[in-house]
Amino acid sequence: MAKSEGVALNQLINVAVAEKLAVTRTMEFFQRYTRDADVARAIEILNKAGAGNPPMPGDELPKSRQRREAAGKSKPRATRSK
Repeated sequence: MAKSEGVALNQLINVAVAEKLAVTRTMEFFQRYTRDADVARAIEILNKAGAGNPPMPGDELPKSRQRREAAGKSKPRATRSK
């Protein structure tokens, strides 16, 4: 694989280890900061955000999405439960 990438085997190993470390640290970060998260409450808040208010200029749905909704073909909004 190193030959096909045009790099030394040592460099390929270094990059692979660095990528693995980055992934591991990212996972640890999100686990640490989401440990006590109340996902259901967060989704409840997001669903209320802006309820009853028209979109601000620039926040409108794309025309393709508006057409899908008008035709009754839009996908339901994704929700997560704890």
